Amino acid sequence: MSRLIHSTPRADGFRMPGEFEPQTQIWMLWPQRPDNWRLGAKPAQRSWVQVATAISRFEPVTVGVNHEQYENAVNQLPDTVRVVELSSNDAWVRDCGPTFVVNDQGAVRGVDWEFNAWGGLIDGLYFPWDQDDKVARKVCETEAVDTYRTDGFVLEGGSIHVDGAGTLITTEECLLNRNRNPHLSREEIEAYIASREWRGKAGGYAIQGLAGCFVQKLTGSYTSVVGLPLTEVVSMLVGEGFPIHFAWVRAAELDPT
Repeated sequence: MSRLIHSTPRADGFRMPGEFEPQTQIWMLWPQRPDNWRLGAKPAQRSWVQVATAISRFEPVTVGVNHEQYENAVNQLPDTVRVVELSSNDAWVRDCGPTFVVNDQGAVRGVDWEFNAWGGLIDGLYFPWDQDDKVARKVCETEAVDTYRTDGFVLEGGSIHVDGAGTLITTEECLLNRNRNPHLSREEIEAYIASREWRGKAGGYAIQGLAGCFVQKLTGSYTSVVGLPLTEVVSMLVGEGFPIHFAWVRAAELDPT
């Protein structure tokens, strides 16, 4: 059973682990949209099968599939991959799925960010996105993981990266874009992430917001620096002259409520 927790991860002693830390399984979503995927998504589906098959050699894999594609996915995926009927609008579970957080006792919870298909009605990738916005909750219900919901705060899981020890890196292109959280200022977004959603082992989070023009050249405005210490990444970028905004947040200055 999954419960909605009316608190925050930081207040409850939870943190987001680094992507390089041990994990128990992988979730994927099955591609099928003909407007996003060529040839009825058949080439994409073959690639998904290859990826899921490769990962399943090392850890369990679950693939969420819309009902009309369920039989097709079951027939293509190997028996080592669990297939679950789960409605979605597209296949990007890293963005619309839950961000898992852990505590020092090994408990796991999920953060269910509000999702608007990378821009909502301004310049989002597609409409509607209502099923994608429910994916995180459904994944957590399937895994019996309690959740936190961030109604009123849009964030994709791929737009943030943490080292699990107190540093979060993100981009202006995503979080400060007028199509994500236009009602919030930079300072309010920094305070929200630092004081409400995360707790680093060192006692607080340092948020480094990279100018979107730089990150977009490398990762389409996303932060793909898996396995690299973020403090070293930031120092390297500063040394190369890239514009970076720092907001160092100390735990003593944060309101836990």
